[in-house]
Amino acid sequence: MSIGMREQFAVTVTDILEDDLSTALVLADVSARFFPEATRRHPDRVINVGIREQLLVSAGAGLAFTGMRPIVHTFGAFLVERAFEQIKLDFDHQDVGGVLIGSGGSYDWPAGGRTHMSPGDVALIDTLRGWTVHVPGHAAEADVLIRDAVAGSGRVYVRLAGDDNAAARRVGSGRTGRFDVVRRGARASVVAVGPMLDPVLKATAGLDVTVLYAATVRPFDRSTLRETLAEPDVVLVEPYLAGTSTREVADALQDLPHRTLALGVGTPDLRRYGEPHEHSHAHGLDAAGLRESIGAFLDVPSRAA
Repeated sequence: MSIGMREQFAVTVTDILEDDLSTALVLADVSARFFPEATRRHPDRVINVGIREQLLVSAGAGLAFTGMRPIVHTFGAFLVERAFEQIKLDFDHQDVGGVLIGSGGSYDWPAGGRTHMSPGDVALIDTLRGWTVHVPGHAAEADVLIRDAVAGSGRVYVRLAGDDNAAARRVGSGRTGRFDVVRRGARASVVAVGPMLDPVLKATAGLDVTVLYAATVRPFDRSTLRETLAEPDVVLVEPYLAGTSTREVADALQDLPHRTLALGVGTPDLRRYGEPHEHSHAHGLDAAGLRESIGAFLDVPSRAA
């Protein structure tokens, strides 16, 4: 039986805590229920600060100063948006490493209201320097990417989502950070980020396009984009704020006249919280909405996706 990314995060981090005495997990109540055994076995390295997200981040940075490798976790809205000043000053400005793991995606728990929605998290991390950003699309990818992140020394943000693709793609064994070429075509290149791959594949069925899969978006794999580019038309499909990676495409293709269509979460404030699939539909991120947008961009007839 498959498990979700958040549950996989708990399994993976529990294993890491058991095997690597230099690691520590810092929580702010969220997901604490997944770690009863780890808390019992490693009370000095599993720290729950309660609902104090700024303290959560600062405590993680303090552990990094002692030589520990901190794993800092809560919902992305609380981790990145609420505690952004602490990320900026305590990790980035002080130049220490750590692994920040946010769950909840952009709108995975709409019942929690706007406070729990974080489509702008990657865009905020983008204002800082030297961060690696992973956006896995499957629990197995989350496992590999979290292990890679903890084994390193830099600053990493791992963005976990509730939706996932039907199958995992290649993200490990020296391929971390490289786009996976899912298929090649003669028209536009469509970059599908994390859990957007399955909707993109459904939306582009029958279209002569290249589909690239990105489980790591920072650094952005400019070389694979250029190497596989047949026509200088690029469609970005990101599960967070639309246009977050537009600058990366512009930099990758700065010597080529090109067009970019940026699809992602829009800026309207949807006050009827509903269900995640209703938010995806409202933002045009389901297969039907993606087909309509991509078809219009490429001037091909629309059809029901």
